[in-house]
Formats: sequence, structure tokens, C-alpha cells
Amino acid sequence: MATPDFDLADIKRRMQGAVASLSKDLGSLRTGRATPSLLDPIQVDAYGSSMPMAQVATVSVPEPRLLSISVWDRGMVSAVEKAIRESDLGLNPQTEGQTIRLRIPEMNEQRRKEMVKVAHKYTEEARVAVRHVRRDGLDQLKKLLKDSAISEDDEKRHAGDVQKATDQYVGEVDAVLASKEKEIMQV
Repeated sequence: MATPDFDLADIKRRMQGAVASLSKDLGSLRTGRATPSLLDPIQVDAYGSSMPMAQVATVSVPEPRLLSISVWDRGMVSAVEKAIRESDLGLNPQTEGQTIRLRIPEMNEQRRKEMVKVAHKYTEEARVAVRHVRRDGLDQLKKLLKDSAISEDDEKRHAGDVQKATDQYVGEVDAVLASKEKEIMQV
């Protein structure tokens, strides 16, 4: 039976959005291995506006510790190189024609631990986002109960469903963190 103004699928979709956002945030953390997502936060000044790297070049990973950036427009090579140098990623671009190569240096133990702390911060933000969605869902149920749109039994059953979804997505958030932490600490 569908409850008026209560959509569990929407609540789950919003919780999944928090997990997806966390995955994207963690993907941009440097782990000592080359991944194209490492360059996602970099904006290039191109054609009078600021554009993501993906809109001016193709990024590939020819070796585990090397990124190769093929800039589409020869005139944009210096702008891409400048954007990489000015980013806080600590990478040193080497330009050969329209191709820019980025060697990903080894990370020391202290830097790895700092990255894990940043990963934990992102993860806590995702947990909080999931809990906010849970609170919204429970508030919706309380309002429906108060307005006599649903029975107390329905409210309790739906509240249980919301809590199950919350537990599931917090578990997914923790699994994403564990995976990233293992990747960061791998030497």
C-alpha cells in the first residue's frame, strides 16, 4: 500500500546520492597511483572561462604512476600546464608537443596518514548527509501521523524501513572508506 506523501524510494535515492558524492570526493584524493579522477578538481582557463580538464583534454593512464594528458587544442597546452602547476596536487607537468605527462611521486608515511584523515572527514560528511535524509523521512512520517493521513502502525513500519535504509547506506559509506584507506596505505 502506498502511503500518501511518503516515498521510501526517494529517501533511498537521496541516501545513495550521499554515497555517490563520497565516492567522487575520495576518487580525487591522491593515493600514489595514477587515476584520471585525480585531475577532476582542476579548472583550466580556456576561451575566456573556467572549464574542467575533461572539456579541454583526454586523460589516460599508460603506466601505474604516470598520467598522460592529450590537449585537443594546441593553443591550450600552456593553460592546462599552468592549471596543473597552480593546483595543490604537487605535480610537475612535462610537456611534449600537445601531450603533457605527469609522474605521480611516491607518498611518504606522513602524507598517507594525512590523506586518510581527509578521507575520514569526507566520510563523516557523507554519514551526516545520510542521517539528514533519515531525519527528513521521519519528520515526514510524523507529520502524516499528526495529520491522520497514516495510522500509528504504518508510521512505525515506515520508520523501521527508513532506519534499515539508513543502516544500509551508512554501511556502504564505511565500505567505501575502508577500500580507499587500504588503497592509500598500500605501499
